Amino acid sequence: MAEVAEKSIVARSPDEVWATLAQYDAISRWASNVDHSCLTTEQGEGIGAVRRVQVGRNVLLERVVEWEAGERLSYAIEGLPSVVRSVTNTWQLDATDAATAVTLTTRVDAGPRPPQQLIARALGRVMARTSREMLAGLKNHLEEDVT
Repeated sequence: MAEVAEKSIVARSPDEVWATLAQYDAISRWASNVDHSCLTTEQGEGIGAVRRVQVGRNVLLERVVEWEAGERLSYAIEGLPSVVRSVTNTWQLDATDAATAVTLTTRVDAGPRPPQQLIARALGRVMARTSREMLAGLKNHLEEDVT
């Protein structure tokens, strides 16, 4: 299993950051690398909510597996190549003095054998770049009217 974590400081409170993340179907509004997003379940929040995201020509489903309002959101990503067993993204919010530390951790499980571990590490590097883009988009979206 490979794990990569990217972090950003957002000049907003955890509640303000959470309000954006909790609009689960609206990731395409602030993540420049997501072309389209929508819910595929009637449930729009909490464990079990599923959104469909389009990233270029790739269509993925993201199923919420952990939802701790104001603190943590985790979702399993489905639709990646079959060589990958599982991928999970976890958004963690931690209050700082006047801002929020936002950490996005990606866990990639491609299996226990060395070739599979190489695949997991390679996908982890790609996901790290994607995470940096999403964090930058979230920060820009929330801070755009900060003077």
